[in-house]
Amino acid sequence: MTTESKAQRAGLPHAVFLQRVTDEPAMSAQVRLGQGAFLTLRFVDLLAPDREPPTPDVFRYQWAATERYCAELAGEGTEASHLSCIVRSASEAHHTSDVNLVAPALFAYALYLEQESHLDEAEDVLQTMIEVGGDRLQTSDMVSAWMRIGRVCRLKADFDRADVAYREAGRIAEAIGDAHGVLLSRIGECNVIHFRGNLAQAEIAWRTVLTDASEAHDREVQAQSEHGLGNVLARRGRMNEGAPHLWRAFELYEDQSSQGRAMADLGIVLVALGEVQAAEQALQHVLRVQGPAELVVNAKIELMHCASFRRDRVTFERWRESAISDFTELPPNIRADYHLKAGIGFARFGSLRRAENELRNALEIAAAHGLHEMVFRVEQLMAGLKECGAPEFNESAASAPVTQSDSLHELSACLAALAT
Repeated sequence: MTTESKAQRAGLPHAVFLQRVTDEPAMSAQVRLGQGAFLTLRFVDLLAPDREPPTPDVFRYQWAATERYCAELAGEGTEASHLSCIVRSASEAHHTSDVNLVAPALFAYALYLEQESHLDEAEDVLQTMIEVGGDRLQTSDMVSAWMRIGRVCRLKADFDRADVAYREAGRIAEAIGDAHGVLLSRIGECNVIHFRGNLAQAEIAWRTVLTDASEAHDREVQAQSEHGLGNVLARRGRMNEGAPHLWRAFELYEDQSSQGRAMADLGIVLVALGEVQAAEQALQHVLRVQGPAELVVNAKIELMHCASFRRDRVTFERWRESAISDFTELPPNIRADYHLKAGIGFARFGSLRRAENELRNALEIAAAHGLHEMVFRVEQLMAGLKECGAPEFNESAASAPVTQSDSLHELSACLAALAT
């Protein structure tokens, strides 16, 4: 664990779950689930190697109290089920002296929290898994935990700690000869470079990993590399080059959630190219498969953007309201993107004061979280708003329909077929 991580956890362990008390009504399900998570993870802490093992009576008392509280949460949905599973697994781990029995339950709960955008809580669970497991944890689980911490920190725009976590995952994977794990850690590092805004270096890094993954016939890493390369090419203004890479990523991915992410990013590129109909088909596909909350919100933001591109004010407002209704605890890059595209939309409809307010919100979020490329884009748009009064605000590669390349024409046809 890094020095900074230790400092953050030096206070009351798992206190992040008690933060829900300040955010929700005292007897709400969220508060009770947060308290249940706090008790459950304190129970898991009994397995830690650096503490004196509890006496049988102490362990039975804490196990019974925690299990009873979780049983009272039984009707509160998926999170309650995760907590009950962790309690059962921790009890088995204690009786068999095998801490690896609790790792899958902790990892599953961390994934759930991440998908619900409870990022600080997800990191706490993953750190608990690493601390409690120690040297006893299977190395493959240790690699997975560090990789996930890297992702969670990146989503929080905590890029320095994300980089440390990815490098630690790569170090452990290399030590045990896990070539796939090493490639995945490099994917994580590419993402950090990309989201820091160093797009030229990110393109080089993505191409290098894609070449190595292709030579190793590693389909999963190929898919992620195609996805990353497609996005960075689009960010560099080479949308025609980026779109086929994103479609290739969609074809290579084998899980629905990853396919949805690739399709969402493809929709963003297509609207930037002026291919609004194809973009809407891609984004509607994302909503049909109903992936993680952040993916759904992102698709709604892009559909809002498509509507303003078509100057459809009614549809723009409908998607804007729908995105706002899900706008809780999302990563800063998505929150900044919402305000950016709402600002672009208001500018297109001539509401310049509202446009400026939205762009200012986007700028504040981006600057506060080190989203350098986003800061640059917003500053350019704000300058255009002041200088031109009512700029076109297409944010696309062309203000008129582009002549489709063969690959783009084929891609549009594939999307049309997918929509039917």
